[in-house]
Amino acid sequence: MTRRLKRPVAAALWVCALGFAAPAMAQEKSATREGFTLPASAKARILLFRPRVRVGSQSTGGMFEPNADWTEQSKRNLVTALGAAQNKLGHTIVTADEPVGPAAATLAAYRALFATVADAVITYQFFPGNRLPTKKRKGAAFAWTLGPGVRDVPGAADADYILFLDTEDQFGSTGRKVAQLFAAGLGVGITSGVHSGFAGLVDARTGDLLWLNADRQMGGDVREAAGAAKRMAQLLEDFPGSVPAVKVAAAGAAK
Repeated sequence: MTRRLKRPVAAALWVCALGFAAPAMAQEKSATREGFTLPASAKARILLFRPRVRVGSQSTGGMFEPNADWTEQSKRNLVTALGAAQNKLGHTIVTADEPVGPAAATLAAYRALFATVADAVITYQFFPGNRLPTKKRKGAAFAWTLGPGVRDVPGAADADYILFLDTEDQFGSTGRKVAQLFAAGLGVGITSGVHSGFAGLVDARTGDLLWLNADRQMGGDVREAAGAAKRMAQLLEDFPGSVPAVKVAAAGAAK
C-alpha cells in the first residue's frame, strides 16, 4: 500500500473504531400491553421512586465518563419536574422514600433490570429491522416482564403498579465533537452525545411491563430546570389514563 493511501485508510479505521452510526430507521417509542387499561375509577395505587439518573461526558472514543456534580444537579431538577408532572398521571401516586440496607439493594437491582428490559424492547421490538422473529409480524404482542420477584421491591405489597423512570445523558466532549466533524469529512457518521430515557409501568404483582415509553434520542438538558421539565414531559407522554389532575398520597418525599 502506498503512503498516499495509508493515511486515509488509517483515518477511516480510526473513525470506525469510534463508533459507526447507521442511518436512522423509523422507530416506535411507546407501547402498551394488549388488553391493559388503567381502571377508570382512578383508584389505582402507583408506587413511584425518584428517577434513576446518570449524567456525564462522552469521551473521544465514545466511552461514558460520569460527572457527579452534573448527576446530582440533574437529579434535583428531575425530581422537581416529576413533582409537577405527577398530578397529570390520573391516579393515586404514592411517592416513596429511598430505602436503605437490603431493601435499597433490591430496588437498585430492579431499577437496573428495568433499564435492561427497556433497552431490549427498543432494540428488538421498537426498531422494525432488528425485531426478534416473534416480534416481526405487524401487531406483534408487546409482552415483556421483570418477573414476579418485583413484589420484593419495598412498598410493592401495597401498590397496584410501579412506575420506573430512567435517564442517561452523555454530553459530547470537545474531542468527541472534533472526531464527529473529522468523520463527517470522510463521509462517515458518528454520534456526539447520548440522551436516552425510559419510563415504564409495571404490574406490582406479576412484574409484567404494561406500558413503556423509551427513546435513545430524548431532548432537554437535564442539568437545567427547563430542560429537566422537557425531559419529564417526554418520559410521561402518552401515560395510560393521563388526566389534568390527580390525588397525590405522599408516603415520603422523593429526594
